[in-house]
Amino acid sequence: MKRVLLAGFLMLFLLPACAIVPEREPLRLLPEDRGPMPYNDLSTRARLQATGAMEAYYVDRWSDVEDAARGLEQTARFLAKAQDVPAKQKDALPKLSENLAKEAVLLRDSAKEKDAKKVHESLTRVQSMVRELTPPPSPEKEPKE
Repeated sequence: MKRVLLAGFLMLFLLPACAIVPEREPLRLLPEDRGPMPYNDLSTRARLQATGAMEAYYVDRWSDVEDAARGLEQTARFLAKAQDVPAKQKDALPKLSENLAKEAVLLRDSAKEKDAKKVHESLTRVQSMVRELTPPPSPEKEPKE
């Protein structure tokens, strides 16, 4: 009897660890007539879309890659008009958002063709551009001893 109770007790704690993680719901496109958005919101959105595209690519969900690319293209357009852009990003943002939009179109077209090699190359470039959107934090001052 003790063994049965112990086994039941262990199952109670071990089963949740085996639960399947639910899929992330893709971000919806923003209304085109929406006004300027904060830079931080848009850079986070671009990172989530790029990550979603990468995850979809790994499991050959080509339509999801296309959707994420469509969203990235839109986010890049919104980035060009973003509010509260950090000073470090102001000068580079117009060119970066233009390049991201162009790469998103290439990604979408490659996904439509189901060309894994082109999609992989495009995703690599997208990830690099999205990384540029979020500059590294300022170095913290070392405490004096």
